[in-house]
Amino acid sequence: MTELQTRGLRLQDPGAGAASRRGGAGPSDHKAVVVDGVTLMVPVHTHGAFDSPFVAEAPGPDGRSQLRHGSIPITQIEFARTPRFYSGQTADGIPYSHIATLHGRDVLATTVLQTCIRYESRRKACRFCAIGQSLAAGRTIARKTPAQLAEVARAAVALDGVRHMVMTTGTPPTPDRGALLLCESAQAVKAAVDLPLQAQCEPPDTDAWFQRLKDAGVDTLGMHLEVVGEALRQQLLPGKAEVPLARYWDAFAAAVDVFGRGQVSTYLLAGLGDSVDTLLATSERLLALGVYPFVVPFVPISGTPLEDHPAPSADFMRAVLAPLGAMVRTAGLRAGDIKAGCGRCAACSTLAVFEDTPSPAPLAC
Repeated sequence: MTELQTRGLRLQDPGAGAASRRGGAGPSDHKAVVVDGVTLMVPVHTHGAFDSPFVAEAPGPDGRSQLRHGSIPITQIEFARTPRFYSGQTADGIPYSHIATLHGRDVLATTVLQTCIRYESRRKACRFCAIGQSLAAGRTIARKTPAQLAEVARAAVALDGVRHMVMTTGTPPTPDRGALLLCESAQAVKAAVDLPLQAQCEPPDTDAWFQRLKDAGVDTLGMHLEVVGEALRQQLLPGKAEVPLARYWDAFAAAVDVFGRGQVSTYLLAGLGDSVDTLLATSERLLALGVYPFVVPFVPISGTPLEDHPAPSADFMRAVLAPLGAMVRTAGLRAGDIKAGCGRCAACSTLAVFEDTPSPAPLAC
């Protein structure tokens, strides 16, 4: 599974499963693939995927496809299907798919604000981010209102059995860094449907926002480091690097006090330059605070400055995820215990598989 996620997948039938997209807010350039009961987001539109040894044959009448490595059959896989709620539109005429999308098999995801002060400046933009592409392509709208989000969430639960929701945001030019927008959105969704929610934003200017988010109905919080080395931060996410790492660490501790251990998480992107040791040491510090370190393989997105940057190798990912899985088990912060969000979905990484797969005992001499 780890190799499939890092190498990508070639499709004999590009139309198999739910429609995928090139570029735009992530996860992008992927398809949701079910392998042995585990849902993975697998790259299908990246340069690496075009040369992947993994091939999915066209689905049969039962919707299942044969996965091959070269000419060798491996297993049967399935693709997530287009959700029924995509056919609807809001009371003000906006297609539901422009308000929120299905991630994995059962996660509703939305970018509440599709603009970002970082992205709007070439000098400050995160080099891997494509948040503005979705808007430029007409696949979404710039600002989703609380009423629109509530309407779509209600439909997604009723029609497709969605089990939790992720709300992220571009960073607005306000010191709360999007927390107010997320509070308003969460309050409306929770008033409409009983759906666990994760909110994602940069650390706001004051810790008081964490209790406000929880009071609005947010169940879990994501604040994403992405990369850790300071030189890498300045190079790859110069705008976000204006928020110092010290603020992230303080915010993590304060957020855990509000949401509880395991209900605060952060993305770490493997393959952008942070070493195995750096990723594991950072994860160890996060786990000690009660923060779930969601380590995912970097996937280059079309149209970004890093579109040709290679994905990490499967060996690199295993070197991180195998010991990290053991660390997560020991800390008691498994993905399955997260109430909502990317860590619970787990489809963008095989970390959750390693959490449930103890390392083999050494052979006796």
